[in-house]
Amino acid sequence: MKRDDKNIRLADADACWQAIVGRDAAADGQFVYAVRTTGIYCAPSCPSRQPNRENVEFFAAAKQAEAAGYRPCKRCRQGRISLRQQHIQQVEQACRLLESSEKTPTLEALAREVGLSAYHFHRVFKSHTGLTPRAYAVAKRQQRVREKLVETQSVTSAILEAGYASNGNFYASSGASLGMTPSAYRAGGKGTAVWFAVGRCSLGDILVAESPRGICAILLGDNPQRLVESLQDNFPHATLLGNDEDFEKRIATVVGFVDSPQSELALPLDIRGTAFQQRVWHALRAIPVGETLSYSEVAEKIGSPRAVRAVAGACAANLLAVAIPCHRVVKNNGNISGYRWGVERKKRLLEKEQRPERLKTR
Repeated sequence: MKRDDKNIRLADADACWQAIVGRDAAADGQFVYAVRTTGIYCAPSCPSRQPNRENVEFFAAAKQAEAAGYRPCKRCRQGRISLRQQHIQQVEQACRLLESSEKTPTLEALAREVGLSAYHFHRVFKSHTGLTPRAYAVAKRQQRVREKLVETQSVTSAILEAGYASNGNFYASSGASLGMTPSAYRAGGKGTAVWFAVGRCSLGDILVAESPRGICAILLGDNPQRLVESLQDNFPHATLLGNDEDFEKRIATVVGFVDSPQSELALPLDIRGTAFQQRVWHALRAIPVGETLSYSEVAEKIGSPRAVRAVAGACAANLLAVAIPCHRVVKNNGNISGYRWGVERKKRLLEKEQRPERLKTR
Protein backbone atom coordinates (compact mmCIF):
# COMPACT_ATOMS: atom_id res chain seq x y z
CA MET A 1 0.00 0.00 0.00
CA LYS A 2 1.28 3.46 -0.80
CA ARG A 3 2.25 5.90 1.94
CA ASP A 4 -0.60 8.31 1.08
CA ASP A 5 -3.21 5.57 1.40
CA LYS A 6 -2.12 4.95 5.00
CA ASN A 7 -2.95 8.52 5.94
CA ILE A 8 -6.61 8.50 4.98
CA ARG A 9 -9.44 7.51 7.27
CA LEU A 10 -11.68 6.31 4.45
CA ALA A 11 -11.11 2.62 3.82
CA ASP A 12 -10.72 2.99 0.08
CA ALA A 13 -8.55 5.47 -1.83
CA ASP A 14 -10.81 4.98 -4.84
CA ALA A 15 -13.74 6.27 -2.77
CA CYS A 16 -11.70 9.39 -2.03
CA TRP A 17 -11.00 9.91 -5.70
CA GLN A 18 -14.68 9.51 -6.60
CA ALA A 19 -15.53 12.13 -3.97
CA ILE A 20 -13.08 14.51 -5.67
CA VAL A 21 -14.47 13.79 -9.13
CA GLY A 22 -17.99 14.46 -7.84
CA ARG A 23 -16.87 17.42 -5.72
CA ASP A 24 -18.80 15.82 -2.89
CA ALA A 25 -19.27 18.34 -0.05
CA ALA A 26 -20.35 15.47 2.24
CA ALA A 27 -16.76 14.21 2.16
CA ASP A 28 -15.32 17.53 3.34
CA GLY A 29 -13.74 17.13 6.75
CA GLN A 30 -13.10 13.40 6.21
CA PHE A 31 -9.91 13.90 4.21
CA VAL A 32 -7.98 16.38 2.05
CA TYR A 33 -6.15 15.71 -1.17
CA ALA A 34 -2.82 17.13 -2.28
CA VAL A 35 -1.48 17.61 -5.80
CA ARG A 36 2.22 16.86 -6.24
CA THR A 37 2.61 19.06 -9.33
CA THR A 38 1.24 22.20 -7.63
CA GLY A 39 2.25 21.56 -4.03
CA ILE A 40 -1.30 22.52 -2.90
CA TYR A 41 -3.88 20.57 -0.89
CA CYS A 42 -7.67 20.97 -1.13
CA ALA A 43 -10.99 19.81 0.29
CA PRO A 44 -12.88 17.21 -1.80
CA SER A 45 -15.49 19.74 -2.95
CA CYS A 46 -12.92 22.32 -4.11
CA PRO A 47 -14.06 23.91 -7.42
CA SER A 48 -10.52 24.11 -8.76
CA ARG A 49 -9.53 22.18 -11.88
CA GLN A 50 -9.53 18.41 -11.42
CA PRO A 51 -5.95 17.06 -11.17
CA ASN A 52 -4.62 13.87 -12.74
CA ARG A 53 -5.15 10.87 -10.49
CA GLU A 54 -1.49 9.86 -10.54
CA ASN A 55 -0.50 13.25 -9.06
CA VAL A 56 -2.84 13.04 -6.07
CA GLU A 57 -2.09 12.11 -2.45
CA PHE A 58 -4.72 11.72 0.27
CA PHE A 59 -4.40 12.83 3.90
CA ALA A 60 -6.73 12.43 6.85
CA ALA A 61 -6.31 16.06 7.91
CA ALA A 62 -4.86 19.38 6.73
CA LYS A 63 -2.06 19.33 9.29
CA GLN A 64 -0.75 16.06 7.84
CA ALA A 65 -0.71 17.54 4.34
CA GLU A 66 1.18 20.59 5.64
CA ALA A 67 3.65 18.33 7.46
CA ALA A 68 4.31 16.69 4.10
CA GLY A 69 5.18 20.11 2.64
CA TYR A 70 1.93 21.06 0.91
CA ARG A 71 0.42 24.57 0.96
CA PRO A 72 -3.29 25.18 1.65
CA CYS A 73 -5.65 26.08 -1.20
CA LYS A 74 -7.20 29.54 -1.02
CA ARG A 75 -10.27 28.67 -3.12
CA CYS A 76 -11.65 26.05 -0.72
CA ARG A 77 -10.69 27.80 2.50
CA GLN A 78 -7.36 25.97 2.62
CA GLY A 79 -9.01 22.58 2.97
CA ARG A 80 -9.85 23.30 6.61
CA ILE A 81 -13.57 23.88 6.23
CA SER A 82 -15.90 22.97 3.39
CA LEU A 83 -16.94 25.46 0.75
CA ARG A 84 -20.48 25.15 2.06
CA GLN A 85 -19.33 26.04 5.58
CA GLN A 86 -17.46 29.01 4.17
CA HIS A 87 -20.61 30.20 2.40
CA ILE A 88 -22.67 29.76 5.56
CA GLN A 89 -20.20 31.93 7.48
CA GLN A 90 -20.29 34.58 4.77
CA VAL A 91 -24.11 34.59 4.70
CA GLU A 92 -24.24 34.85 8.50
CA GLN A 93 -21.84 37.79 8.35
CA ALA A 94 -24.01 39.49 5.73
CA CYS A 95 -27.16 38.89 7.80
CA ARG A 96 -25.53 40.53 10.81
CA LEU A 97 -24.63 43.54 8.68
CA LEU A 98 -28.20 43.80 7.33
CA GLU A 99 -29.67 43.53 10.81
CA SER A 100 -27.35 46.09 12.42
CA SER A 101 -27.23 48.74 9.69
CA GLU A 102 -29.57 51.73 9.95
CA LYS A 103 -29.48 52.10 6.18
CA THR A 104 -29.61 48.96 4.06
CA PRO A 105 -26.16 48.34 2.49
CA THR A 106 -26.00 47.93 -1.27
CA LEU A 107 -25.49 44.49 -2.79
CA GLU A 108 -22.01 45.52 -3.89
CA ALA A 109 -21.08 46.71 -0.39
CA LEU A 110 -22.29 43.48 1.22
CA ALA A 111 -20.46 41.33 -1.32
CA ARG A 112 -17.27 43.29 -0.85
CA GLU A 113 -17.51 42.95 2.93
CA VAL A 114 -17.74 39.14 2.79
CA GLY A 115 -15.17 38.76 0.02
CA LEU A 116 -17.33 37.66 -2.93
CA SER A 117 -18.38 39.17 -6.24
CA ALA A 118 -21.83 40.76 -6.19
CA TYR A 119 -23.24 38.18 -8.62
CA HIS A 120 -21.86 35.18 -6.74
CA PHE A 121 -22.84 36.59 -3.35
CA HIS A 122 -26.44 37.13 -4.52
CA ARG A 123 -26.68 33.48 -5.59
CA VAL A 124 -25.06 32.13 -2.42
CA PHE A 125 -27.23 34.27 -0.11
CA LYS A 126 -30.46 33.28 -1.85
CA SER A 127 -29.49 29.60 -1.90
CA HIS A 128 -28.90 29.49 1.87
CA THR A 129 -31.68 31.79 3.14
CA GLY A 130 -34.36 31.42 0.49
CA LEU A 131 -34.43 35.20 0.10
CA THR A 132 -32.47 37.78 -1.82
CA PRO A 133 -30.39 40.16 0.34
CA ARG A 134 -32.93 42.91 -0.41
CA ALA A 135 -35.92 40.75 0.58
CA TYR A 136 -34.11 39.73 3.78
CA ALA A 137 -33.47 43.38 4.62
CA VAL A 138 -37.12 44.27 3.96
CA ALA A 139 -38.32 41.40 6.18
CA LYS A 140 -36.04 42.52 9.01
CA ARG A 141 -37.17 46.12 8.64
CA GLN A 142 -40.81 45.01 8.81
CA GLN A 143 -39.97 43.04 11.95
CA ARG A 144 -38.46 46.18 13.49
CA VAL A 145 -41.65 48.09 12.66
CA ARG A 146 -43.73 45.49 14.52
CA GLU A 147 -41.44 45.79 17.53
CA LYS A 148 -41.40 49.61 17.44
CA LEU A 149 -45.19 49.84 17.09
CA VAL A 150 -45.53 48.05 20.41
CA GLU A 151 -42.79 50.11 22.11
CA THR A 152 -43.59 53.66 20.94
CA GLN A 153 -46.62 55.92 21.19
CA SER A 154 -46.28 57.34 17.68
CA VAL A 155 -46.89 55.29 14.54
CA THR A 156 -44.75 57.72 12.55
CA SER A 157 -41.85 57.42 14.99
CA ALA A 158 -42.05 53.62 14.85
CA ILE A 159 -41.93 53.64 11.04
CA LEU A 160 -38.98 56.04 10.85
CA GLU A 161 -37.02 54.35 13.65
CA ALA A 162 -37.38 51.03 11.81
CA GLY A 163 -35.47 52.48 8.88
CA TYR A 164 -38.16 53.58 6.43
CA ALA A 165 -37.37 56.85 4.68
CA SER A 166 -40.98 57.99 4.86
CA ASN A 167 -44.47 56.90 5.94
CA GLY A 168 -45.44 56.47 2.30
CA ASN A 169 -42.78 53.81 1.70
CA PHE A 170 -44.12 51.75 4.57
CA TYR A 171 -47.85 52.23 3.98
CA ALA A 172 -47.43 50.96 0.41
CA SER A 173 -46.75 47.48 1.84
CA SER A 174 -48.20 47.63 5.36
CA GLY A 175 -51.24 45.52 4.49
CA ALA A 176 -49.08 42.60 3.42
CA SER A 177 -46.54 42.92 6.23
CA LEU A 178 -48.94 43.54 9.13
CA GLY A 179 -52.26 42.21 7.84
CA MET A 180 -53.91 45.40 9.13
CA THR A 181 -53.25 49.12 9.54
CA PRO A 182 -50.29 50.15 11.75
CA SER A 183 -52.67 51.73 14.26
CA ALA A 184 -54.67 48.54 14.55
CA TYR A 185 -51.48 46.49 14.95
CA ARG A 186 -50.24 48.85 17.67
CA ALA A 187 -53.52 48.28 19.50
CA GLY A 188 -52.92 44.54 19.38
CA GLY A 189 -55.09 44.03 16.31
CA LYS A 190 -58.21 44.91 18.23
CA GLY A 191 -61.06 45.89 16.02
CA THR A 192 -59.93 43.79 13.03
CA ALA A 193 -63.00 41.74 12.12
CA VAL A 194 -62.77 38.09 11.10
CA TRP A 195 -65.98 36.28 10.16
CA PHE A 196 -65.98 32.51 10.55
CA ALA A 197 -68.23 29.47 10.42
CA VAL A 198 -67.81 25.74 10.93
CA GLY A 199 -69.37 23.15 8.66
CA ARG A 200 -68.90 19.69 7.20
CA CYS A 201 -67.19 18.55 4.02
CA SER A 202 -66.03 15.26 2.54
CA LEU A 203 -62.81 15.53 4.62
CA GLY A 204 -64.55 16.04 7.98
CA ASP A 205 -65.14 19.28 9.84
CA ILE A 206 -64.13 22.49 8.13
CA LEU A 207 -63.73 26.04 9.43
CA VAL A 208 -63.70 28.94 6.98
CA ALA A 209 -62.69 32.44 8.07
CA GLU A 210 -62.68 35.71 6.19
CA SER A 211 -61.13 39.11 6.88
CA PRO A 212 -62.02 42.31 5.02
CA ARG A 213 -59.27 41.36 2.55
CA GLY A 214 -60.51 37.85 1.73
CA ILE A 215 -60.56 34.24 2.93
CA CYS A 216 -57.83 34.05 5.59
CA ALA A 217 -58.23 30.50 6.91
CA ILE A 218 -59.54 27.14 5.71
CA LEU A 219 -58.96 24.65 8.53
CA LEU A 220 -59.73 20.91 8.49
CA GLY A 221 -60.18 18.53 11.40
CA ASP A 222 -62.39 16.19 13.41
CA ASN A 223 -63.33 18.51 16.26
CA PRO A 224 -65.17 21.81 15.60
CA GLN A 225 -64.12 23.30 18.94
CA ARG A 226 -60.46 22.65 18.25
CA LEU A 227 -60.79 24.33 14.87
CA VAL A 228 -62.23 27.42 16.55
CA GLU A 229 -59.41 27.37 19.12
CA SER A 230 -56.86 27.13 16.30
CA LEU A 231 -58.43 30.17 14.64
CA GLN A 232 -58.23 32.08 17.92
CA ASP A 233 -54.56 31.11 18.32
CA ASN A 234 -53.73 32.39 14.82
CA PHE A 235 -55.79 35.60 15.12
CA PRO A 236 -55.52 36.30 18.87
CA HIS A 237 -56.45 39.99 18.76
CA ALA A 238 -59.11 39.95 16.07
CA THR A 239 -62.82 40.28 16.72
CA LEU A 240 -64.29 36.93 15.66
CA LEU A 241 -67.78 37.18 14.22
CA GLY A 242 -70.33 34.62 13.07
CA ASN A 243 -73.86 34.30 11.74
CA ASP A 244 -73.27 36.62 8.81
CA GLU A 245 -75.77 35.64 6.11
CA ASP A 246 -73.58 36.75 3.18
CA PHE A 247 -70.59 34.93 4.60
CA GLU A 248 -72.62 31.74 5.12
CA LYS A 249 -73.28 31.72 1.38
CA ARG A 250 -69.58 32.00 0.59
CA ILE A 251 -68.84 29.02 2.82
CA ALA A 252 -70.80 26.84 0.41
CA THR A 253 -68.40 27.93 -2.34
CA VAL A 254 -65.37 26.97 -0.25
CA VAL A 255 -66.85 23.59 0.78
CA GLY A 256 -67.68 22.84 -2.85
CA PHE A 257 -64.12 23.68 -3.82
CA VAL A 258 -62.64 21.41 -1.10
CA ASP A 259 -64.94 18.55 -2.10
CA SER A 260 -64.04 18.97 -5.78
CA PRO A 261 -60.70 20.80 -6.13
CA GLN A 262 -60.55 20.77 -9.90
CA SER A 263 -60.14 24.51 -10.38
CA GLU A 264 -59.05 27.63 -8.48
CA LEU A 265 -61.18 29.02 -5.67
CA ALA A 266 -63.14 31.94 -7.11
CA LEU A 267 -62.85 34.06 -3.97
CA PRO A 268 -60.17 36.56 -2.88
CA LEU A 269 -57.58 35.23 -0.43
CA ASP A 270 -55.98 37.05 2.48
CA ILE A 271 -52.55 35.41 2.40
CA ARG A 272 -50.33 36.36 5.34
CA GLY A 273 -46.80 35.14 5.83
CA THR A 274 -43.13 35.97 5.57
CA ALA A 275 -41.60 36.84 2.22
CA PHE A 276 -40.16 33.33 1.95
CA GLN A 277 -43.45 31.64 2.86
CA GLN A 278 -45.31 33.66 0.26
CA ARG A 279 -42.80 32.62 -2.39
CA VAL A 280 -43.36 28.98 -1.49
CA TRP A 281 -47.14 29.35 -1.44
CA HIS A 282 -47.07 31.08 -4.82
CA ALA A 283 -45.13 28.10 -6.22
CA LEU A 284 -47.63 25.66 -4.69
CA ARG A 285 -50.56 27.42 -6.35
CA ALA A 286 -48.81 26.89 -9.70
CA ILE A 287 -48.82 23.07 -9.33
CA PRO A 288 -51.51 21.76 -11.71
CA VAL A 289 -54.36 19.59 -10.44
CA GLY A 290 -53.35 15.93 -10.64
CA GLU A 291 -49.63 16.61 -10.30
CA THR A 292 -47.22 16.64 -7.36
CA LEU A 293 -43.78 18.03 -6.62
CA SER A 294 -41.23 17.00 -4.02
CA TYR A 295 -40.05 19.44 -1.36
CA SER A 296 -36.69 19.67 -3.11
CA GLU A 297 -38.39 20.40 -6.45
CA VAL A 298 -40.35 23.25 -4.85
CA ALA A 299 -37.08 24.58 -3.41
CA GLU A 300 -35.61 24.48 -6.92
CA LYS A 301 -38.69 26.25 -8.34
CA ILE A 302 -38.25 29.21 -6.01
CA GLY A 303 -34.52 29.40 -6.71
CA SER A 304 -33.40 28.16 -3.28
CA PRO A 305 -32.32 24.52 -3.76
CA ARG A 306 -30.81 24.23 -0.28
CA ALA A 307 -33.94 25.48 1.50
CA VAL A 308 -35.79 22.14 1.53
CA ARG A 309 -36.52 22.22 5.27
CA ALA A 310 -37.71 25.81 5.04
CA VAL A 311 -40.07 24.77 2.23
CA ALA A 312 -41.48 22.03 4.47
CA GLY A 313 -41.91 24.61 7.24
CA ALA A 314 -43.79 26.95 4.91
CA CYS A 315 -46.12 24.09 3.92
CA ALA A 316 -46.79 23.35 7.59
CA ALA A 317 -47.54 27.04 8.27
CA ASN A 318 -50.21 27.23 5.56
CA LEU A 319 -53.67 28.13 6.96
CA LEU A 320 -55.51 27.88 3.64
CA ALA A 321 -56.07 24.18 3.07
CA VAL A 322 -56.57 23.21 -0.59
CA ALA A 323 -56.64 26.88 -1.72
CA ILE A 324 -52.86 26.81 -1.25
CA PRO A 325 -52.35 23.15 -2.23
CA CYS A 326 -49.57 22.03 0.08
CA HIS A 327 -51.11 18.54 -0.23
CA ARG A 328 -49.47 18.37 -3.68
CA VAL A 329 -45.99 18.31 -2.13
CA VAL A 330 -44.61 14.83 -1.38
CA LYS A 331 -41.33 13.16 -0.50
CA ASN A 332 -38.62 12.67 -3.11
CA ASN A 333 -39.62 9.01 -3.47
CA GLY A 334 -43.28 9.93 -3.96
CA ASN A 335 -44.42 8.84 -0.51
CA ILE A 336 -47.20 10.83 1.15
CA SER A 337 -46.31 12.34 4.51
CA GLY A 338 -46.23 15.58 6.44
CA TYR A 339 -49.61 17.31 6.27
CA ARG A 340 -50.94 19.81 8.78
CA TRP A 341 -54.39 18.19 8.71
CA GLY A 342 -53.27 14.57 8.64
CA VAL A 343 -51.68 12.22 6.13
CA GLU A 344 -54.98 10.44 5.44
CA ARG A 345 -56.62 13.70 4.37
CA LYS A 346 -53.65 14.42 2.15
CA LYS A 347 -54.03 11.02 0.53
CA ARG A 348 -57.76 11.52 0.01
CA LEU A 349 -57.22 14.94 -1.54
CA LEU A 350 -54.71 13.51 -3.99
CA GLU A 351 -57.09 10.65 -4.77
CA LYS A 352 -59.67 13.23 -5.77
CA GLU A 353 -57.17 14.80 -8.16
CA GLN A 354 -55.37 11.85 -9.68
CA ARG A 355 -55.60 8.10 -10.12
CA PRO A 356 -55.15 6.30 -6.76
CA GLU A 357 -52.83 3.67 -8.29
CA ARG A 358 -50.24 6.39 -8.89
CA LEU A 359 -49.96 7.06 -5.16
CA LYS A 360 -47.64 5.50 -2.64
CA THR A 361 -48.49 5.35 1.03
CA ARG A 362 -46.16 5.95 3.90
